Amino acid sequence: MKYVIPLICWALISVSCLADDTQKIGINEHLNEYLPKHIEVININGDTVILSSVINNKPTVLNFVYYRCPGICTPLMDGLAEVINLSDMQLGQDYQVVTISFDYTESTELAAKKRNNYSLVVKKDGMEKGWLFFTADSSNVAQLTQATGFSYKKTGNDYIHTAGLILLSPDGKITRYLNGTYFLPFEFKLAVIEASKGIPGPTVNKILQFCYSYDPVGQAYVLNITKVAGILIIIIAGLVWLVLTIKPKRRSIKS
Repeated sequence: MKYVIPLICWALISVSCLADDTQKIGINEHLNEYLPKHIEVININGDTVILSSVINNKPTVLNFVYYRCPGICTPLMDGLAEVINLSDMQLGQDYQVVTISFDYTESTELAAKKRNNYSLVVKKDGMEKGWLFFTADSSNVAQLTQATGFSYKKTGNDYIHTAGLILLSPDGKITRYLNGTYFLPFEFKLAVIEASKGIPGPTVNKILQFCYSYDPVGQAYVLNITKVAGILIIIIAGLVWLVLTIKPKRRSIKS
């Protein structure tokens, strides 16, 4: 018993520390919450627009990137372009995509360049009005990322962050999160339909997100051994504690 309690404490401390890290970098889901109405973004023409007016007429797929990202942003954008091409829904009519840079120092020129690059990748009609690219100032970036639960950390000139899509209803309610860089057409379509009706949906790969962390060096999701090991130690320690407490009780009953 004297070894069980220290093991439990160590595991709890490890998991607690890791939980603090995930709060700093990752996505804390804000399902059923609404985006602030007053957030302003800047389109590729340099015009400032109210974001709520952009998403006011159709379900919207929102994603955060920074346009000069050397890592996970490109796989995310490629995965999004792929599912747009594979989907039987019409971009710009059935739904729209809104990409916003969370790096407030980036220019509209960078946004326009990224938009032009992906206009060559997306084979579906509706790219011009269906996939919109924006930048924003520091205040609006902070309000928007906080409202959606998107957290990131600056390291040097780059950022550590996770990848995923945020589904919004036409009135700006957060209805679903799709994590990762690859999206199944069926799941994507279902998420858009739910968003169009304002119906929140659970994140299917929440457990996978908990067990995997993004490695900025390898630019891939890897199994978080420490976190998984901590959980396993808690479970094993709990089982050992049960065995050690139940056995004496059985012996006392027999005697």
